[in-house]
Amino acid sequence: MYTMEDLKTNRDAQITVFSIVFFLIAFPSYFAYASSNATGELGGGVGDYQVNGEISYVPLASGSQYVNDGETWEESYFTDTINNADDLNIVGVRFSLTYNEDEANGGINCAGVQDAADTISGSMSHEEHSTSADGQNNGGSGAHEIVVEWYNSSLLTGVISDLSMKEIADQLEMGEAGLGQYDASISVSANAGGRIGCFKSDDGEEVQYVVELMVLDYTIVPYIDVNDV
Repeated sequence: MYTMEDLKTNRDAQITVFSIVFFLIAFPSYFAYASSNATGELGGGVGDYQVNGEISYVPLASGSQYVNDGETWEESYFTDTINNADDLNIVGVRFSLTYNEDEANGGINCAGVQDAADTISGSMSHEEHSTSADGQNNGGSGAHEIVVEWYNSSLLTGVISDLSMKEIADQLEMGEAGLGQYDASISVSANAGGRIGCFKSDDGEEVQYVVELMVLDYTIVPYIDVNDV
């Protein structure tokens, strides 16, 4: 501890006290400058970055539904049935369909006659986002999926340039965008094969379905070119 007399006459004391005062002033100023040039809590300004991201799937609904030829089955699901849905970064939904053949044969000349392929259509929508896709049960079975996304999935590959960490996160962190209602539908257009002496009928198809929320976990890291190391 220095006295006032030391500060007047002791040069070492003067240098020590000046250094302490300098750092007390300089460090807060530096951090204030750094924070003003950083972007949000992530603190990364415009530069080159990479995203390490992983999609996981949270079940929202599943079941089996017989859909008559020419008809459409519809159902709605809600994220409030999932515990802690508010804590999930929901960036999309996957609607998976699987189905077999349901043709009935009649007649004495059906040996070797293949079943005719049916078309199974599925659609999924959430808010203003929607997608539809068709599949067929060629060979007696089939499957397809419908994926709806509302985040920038292209950021998960390659080097991202000329964006800040916050600007990248704004395209990956969806907040409450994934909460609420999801609307699913399944339609069937059945076809019955046959020939002379073989009469077939096909009234519809049994369709198994799974609705899964797509949850993104990610980290944003500065890109380092190994050639520069």
